[in-house]
Amino acid sequence: MNYREFLEKKRVTTVSSGFEIDKAQLNPMMFDYERDITWWALKKGKAAVWSACGTGKTFVELEYGNQVYLYTGGDVLIVAPLAVTSQTVQEGAKFDFTVNPCRTQVDVKPGLNITNYEMIEHFDPDKFACIILDESSILKSFDGKYRTMLIEMFRNTPYKLSCTATPAPNDYMELGNHAEFTGVMSRTEMLATFFVHDGSDTAKWRLKGHAQEKFWEWIATWAVVLQKPSDLGYSDDGFELPALHIHEIIVESPKDEYSMFPQIAQTLNERREARRNSLENRVAKAAELANSNNEQWLIWCDLNCESDALKKAINGAVEVRGSDKPDHKINSAMGFSQGDIRALVSKPSMFGFGMNWQNCSNMIFTGLSDSYEQFYQGIRREWRYGQTKEVNVYIVISESEGAVKANIERKEKEAELMISEMVKYTQKILTAEIHGTIKETIEYNPQIEMILPDWLRGAA
Repeated sequence: MNYREFLEKKRVTTVSSGFEIDKAQLNPMMFDYERDITWWALKKGKAAVWSACGTGKTFVELEYGNQVYLYTGGDVLIVAPLAVTSQTVQEGAKFDFTVNPCRTQVDVKPGLNITNYEMIEHFDPDKFACIILDESSILKSFDGKYRTMLIEMFRNTPYKLSCTATPAPNDYMELGNHAEFTGVMSRTEMLATFFVHDGSDTAKWRLKGHAQEKFWEWIATWAVVLQKPSDLGYSDDGFELPALHIHEIIVESPKDEYSMFPQIAQTLNERREARRNSLENRVAKAAELANSNNEQWLIWCDLNCESDALKKAINGAVEVRGSDKPDHKINSAMGFSQGDIRALVSKPSMFGFGMNWQNCSNMIFTGLSDSYEQFYQGIRREWRYGQTKEVNVYIVISESEGAVKANIERKEKEAELMISEMVKYTQKILTAEIHGTIKETIEYNPQIEMILPDWLRGAA
């Protein structure tokens, strides 16, 4: 074995387990890049699509599942956040798909079925040829036991697709959740192969410097990464975002009797206390904004006491919280989509993933949590491809919450760097593979010695 053969043996690869079809068989309503990504995912069999909000992940999911059903005859299950299930049923109808909403295995029908994450334990994984996770990054919001249950339940499912705009907001290690679900490599194996931890803290890993390119080459064998179609060589016509205006509004915090200035909260408990102490002022400012016109407003909060106060202070506000019944959650989400609800008050953990609310261009964060992903996803409910108006986002924060804002800004920079790295390293490989082209070179192996003419030798 020579050295090149040795290196090839050590190379980490992913074996395709899907099937190839003529691209002409795919839904004609698709954009070229959506069609090619779907064709690529079907060929892989088990894959992930990590693309920005509004780039057609739902369409790709539905066509992928439909083609698997036509090819295998086996049932397909899509798992999504609760409110997104109804939206997906409606989106499917636009593209001539029939998507069956279900809550247990008894409700399943041949073809495309959809349920929400909280109901997944009521299904028999052996009954499905295909499992599709919509907003798959939501997995890390659950405890380890629940995440493990999903991975174990569908370990033997032949066809898998996981889709999200935020696979790992600011931590490469979170990509292991997607790799393990998809079945290409366990999270433990991924860390051992490409990462190293410094010192005694085994919870903090970093990508090995010499393994960086190989890591992204491996990612590109099973995951698509794009922020806009041109990332993979397609036209961006129709994919220009309007302006985004983020306004920070700082309200006064109650003064400590022993200090002339408000104390900046540092610990988690201090931040929670600061939020509670400034609740009245923040809610008053949010209500002033939302009541300033008759347009639609999306108001985010994190505490139940904030939610209660906002509902009372904002004209025509509808409040949705975790303890509400599923029907109220779904009806409120769809009512806001259709313009029947003027102001919707909820938490990013409730509606921050998957909803298409380009019908609204006004948003308020009544304070900030430490989650950059919830901040990003919350904004992207409105500021996404298909939005025609400029979007105004107001962050109403107290003087004492400066540390939270700084933490979000740090995570934002880390996330932007990560996405740019992901696109940079996977772009070349994916562009060729998704377009269905392979660059071929013919090696030149001369058998006869070249004889130069006298006039050319003289010129030399």
